[in-house]
Amino acid sequence: MISLSKFVGPLSFVGLLMLSNVFMTFAWYAHLKNLSSKPWWIAVLASWAIALLEYAFQVPANRIGFEYFSLGQLKIMQEVITLAVFVPFAVFYMGEPFKTDYIWAGLCLLGAVYFMFRG
Repeated sequence: MISLSKFVGPLSFVGLLMLSNVFMTFAWYAHLKNLSSKPWWIAVLASWAIALLEYAFQVPANRIGFEYFSLGQLKIMQEVITLAVFVPFAVFYMGEPFKTDYIWAGLCLLGAVYFMFRG
C-alpha cells in the first residue's frame, strides 16, 4: 500500500508553486491595468513588493520539489503551472478574450511534460 506521506511533499510543492505563480503573474502584469497612468518606477516598486511575496513561496516550493523531482522536471512543472495561472488571470482579471491558442500552448506543454517524466 502506498503511504500518504509520499504525496504530501509533492502536493505541498505544487500548492506553494501555484501561490508563487499567482503573485508572480500579478507582479509581472497587473501594473499594466492598475498603474498604467503612473510613472514606471512606481510600477517597478509595486512589482518588487509583490515579487518578494512570490519568492517567499517559490524558494520553499523548489526546495521541497527538488527532493522528489529532477531540475528539468521542476522547470517543466513551473511552466505548466504558469500557464494554468496565467490564462484565468488574462481572461478574468485583465479582461482579455479567451483564445484557442491557450489550448494549443497547453497541449505543447503536455508533450514537454511527457518527455521530462517518461524515464
